[in-house]
Amino acid sequence: MDKILEAVLVSPYSNAVKHGLIRRVLEAAKEPLDRQQCWSMLEVATKLFLLGDTKLKRDTGKEVFEAYAHHHPKEFEEFFSVRFILNLLQEGYGTLGTKSLKIIEYLHLGLQYLLQGSSADEVFSLLQTEVLRMVCERPGPKFCAGLAKLLSQNPQCIPTGKQLTLFCQQLVRSIGQFQCLSEAEDDIMEFLDHVIKVSGLLQKIWRAQTSSILPSLKELFTIISTTGQETPSNALASVVQFVPVELMDGVIKNLTNDDSISDAQMMTAINRFSSQVSWLKNYIAGLLHTVLRKLIKVLRLSVSAEIKLTLCLQVFSKLYYPIVREGTLSVLKYMLLSFQHSPDAFHMLLPHIPKMVAALCKEDPKSGRSCLEQLAELIHCMIFRFSGFPDLYEPLMEAIKDLPVPNEERVKQLLGQNAWTSQKNELAPFYPRLAAKSNTGRIGLVNLGNTCYMNSVLQALFMASDFRQAVMYLKESDSQPLMMKLQRLFAFLEHSQRPAISPDNFLAASWPPWFSPGAQQDCSEYLKYLLDRLHEEEKTGRRINLKLRRSNSGPYIEEYQDFGKTLIEKMFGGKLMTNTCCLCCHNISLREEAFTDLSLAFPPPQKAAVRYGGSTSPALPIEEIGPKSTHSPLKSQNRMCRSPKRQRSPLKSEQPYVHIVPIEILGSHGKVETERPTFSRQYTEELEDHDGIEDAKNSAIASGEQTHAADGSRSVPDLINFFLSPEMLTGDNKYYCEMCASLQDAEKVVEVSEAPCYLILTLLRFSFDLKVMKRRKIIDNVYVPLVLKLPVRVSVYDLCSVVVHSGISSESGHYYCYAREGLGTNESQADSGSQWYLFNDTRVSFSSFESVSNVTSYLPKDTAYVLFYRQRTSQRGTAGPQHTSGAVKQYGEPPLSKEIMEAISKDNIQYLQEQEREARNRATYIPALSRSPMWWRGFGDDDDNEGSSGSCGPAAGGGGSGSFSRLVF
Repeated sequence: MDKILEAVLVSPYSNAVKHGLIRRVLEAAKEPLDRQQCWSMLEVATKLFLLGDTKLKRDTGKEVFEAYAHHHPKEFEEFFSVRFILNLLQEGYGTLGTKSLKIIEYLHLGLQYLLQGSSADEVFSLLQTEVLRMVCERPGPKFCAGLAKLLSQNPQCIPTGKQLTLFCQQLVRSIGQFQCLSEAEDDIMEFLDHVIKVSGLLQKIWRAQTSSILPSLKELFTIISTTGQETPSNALASVVQFVPVELMDGVIKNLTNDDSISDAQMMTAINRFSSQVSWLKNYIAGLLHTVLRKLIKVLRLSVSAEIKLTLCLQVFSKLYYPIVREGTLSVLKYMLLSFQHSPDAFHMLLPHIPKMVAALCKEDPKSGRSCLEQLAELIHCMIFRFSGFPDLYEPLMEAIKDLPVPNEERVKQLLGQNAWTSQKNELAPFYPRLAAKSNTGRIGLVNLGNTCYMNSVLQALFMASDFRQAVMYLKESDSQPLMMKLQRLFAFLEHSQRPAISPDNFLAASWPPWFSPGAQQDCSEYLKYLLDRLHEEEKTGRRINLKLRRSNSGPYIEEYQDFGKTLIEKMFGGKLMTNTCCLCCHNISLREEAFTDLSLAFPPPQKAAVRYGGSTSPALPIEEIGPKSTHSPLKSQNRMCRSPKRQRSPLKSEQPYVHIVPIEILGSHGKVETERPTFSRQYTEELEDHDGIEDAKNSAIASGEQTHAADGSRSVPDLINFFLSPEMLTGDNKYYCEMCASLQDAEKVVEVSEAPCYLILTLLRFSFDLKVMKRRKIIDNVYVPLVLKLPVRVSVYDLCSVVVHSGISSESGHYYCYAREGLGTNESQADSGSQWYLFNDTRVSFSSFESVSNVTSYLPKDTAYVLFYRQRTSQRGTAGPQHTSGAVKQYGEPPLSKEIMEAISKDNIQYLQEQEREARNRATYIPALSRSPMWWRGFGDDDDNEGSSGSCGPAAGGGGSGSFSRLVF
């Protein structure tokens, strides 16, 4: 029968005829046969199955083998013996070598017909030994996948006892050498299928024998932590995904309690582990989260931080490859969302994100759109968490402007569920990660825990050059402790070698007592409190000194005749005149009050429409000259005023009157103060005769800056006009007239009667919405002029600082500051050519007025809040600090006390020593990174040729060093 079967298969008959004859051979298997006939049929079936050169021969061999094994079990057991199997595995079969997958498939076919008994036990025992031997020989992924299939369906063949542990370890070793040598997508998918089958075998073994998990992972750790060897296969990531999370504590402790493991080895291991897991398509990032989070507790924190910074760009670049995109995005999300103690990881990706977005947009919508939307959501989360970098984020927002924007609840959810609760305290000593002062030469301030409100104010005050110089010139005084601390802080900001200094001492001395520790506060409220403290401290100190001098020199001292104004009053103090006219008797009451800042409320929409809409609107008394800028958020509560230069008649009945619903403004202590701005008419005056105005206009036009606000947008002059507009006191808000001795309707007008050297404007953006009973932020667009003219002796002001609030609540968000210096001493020098800086806590960077102007257009929640304007020198009266500017010009930098100079010098030396120690510490683990597979080198290089082999292109298969198989696997 065996000869007939072989003759049929090589005959010239058609396949239909051959199939009919083969069917008869299979039917004959049901008939009784002697031992020799059975063996002959099993031998020919084996030969056809293993060596058949056509599909028909192989299929026929399989069918015949199964038929005769089924109908003649005794003869099959004798044929499929231990000796036969051993010879097959150690010698091969015909032209087949010992590592042929066909042999494994043949064994899998025969084992299912092996009867239970002594011979079966011998076969299983033999295979337990042989599979261990085969795994130790490091077979490829295809052979291992076949072996895994054999062992999964025949668990009796899996080694037991100590051999099981050794088998798992050797299987991990084999996986570590898997390589995909093809770039074809089908081949890659086949490779992934093989890897999953092999790792699935480990999963089954671990479930049955949990004691084998730790030895397996120790072997894996040894593989990925060994430096100076070829990088192990990314396929090892498939092993880790099956480790039960509940066992992770024990696994991490055992791995890290080994004193023989150095930081360099640990760095190498985690670097490789983290870079590998992203390619696994269905990998869940929670496991990576667990592993790295637990490693944080046992590693030096600086090492753990460096790991993420090193890997973020490596993982990010894999998004170019659709086949691994799902796992990569999952890991990238984890890395960034859990790295919330510093923006370094996110900022490292910023130059590359627009290129990635452009590449994904070019892909098929189904493959790239989902990644784009998830990437955009991640970007919005990171910008929300690390606000205050508008110069870095503008290109980013432009790139994702057409993608969906997540709502705030979603952003907070993602940030909250991924943040490490302990990361802030643990990693604080290692950040900011600045090695040297920024190239601006300016120094930042360390955020001490939601203290950006203070840092932004201090930088604005420091950049107010007249005020800074005056503070630096002050002589040491025990009666002004807070001012002396400010002087010391300014001195360090001027002369320290550190990239950023800690204002902890100043914070402790200047902290308003009602502020809650660690909570975000209002920068305007802090500024008011600080200036008031400095003002009152100087007044108290003067009184004390005066009493001491009088006790020694008599009751009158001539040099103290100029006791009228403190430094704060000279620099920031102005005066408001409130003019209240009774509409019954026309008696006018005047009241003057001092101010250090003007709090500007937003006119209600209906009032703005009446006031600014249409062509009949009269000219504004406040003018903006040159370019205008951005939003402004504010929370202040000080209704300022102005008095007219000529007597005003009461309102006429035909003039428009609009009743405005009262706007609730949050007070400086959290109380609600009610503003009742009712509209009567505009205050109009002609101020165009001032000599400096045309010069300022011409300089702005020459610089190419815009000179008008966008249609429909508010500007700072609009808010000032609303602030200075007459207010009708009627109804429940009637005015008590002393002449009439009763409550009467009245008109109240406010004017700036004395202009300050520095005009501080606070935009009241934080309000309480009575309709929904919630606090809210007004994010209406407001243009900020570079040059401002006030109707008080025609004072011209130049913008010098803008404190920006990023966020939608007064209790949260972030503050940062734009500021410039070098405004000059006259109109021709005070143009837009001055250098702008961006102060964001520890980070200081160059900026521009264009960035100030456009920040809200790119980042809608980033709005100007507190504005500092500096009065033109030629416009300053006797209150201005001309003596300060003159002294600086004549004598240079102000002298510092010996104590401060020594403290700065000592701290600079200490900083250099710290840098040297840090460099030595980093040298112990950074070499491990340089030896790790930085296959993404060239990613983001300035190369216009996207198809070049030296960079990662937007799709797989770029060839050269950018090829998929070499880079990913």
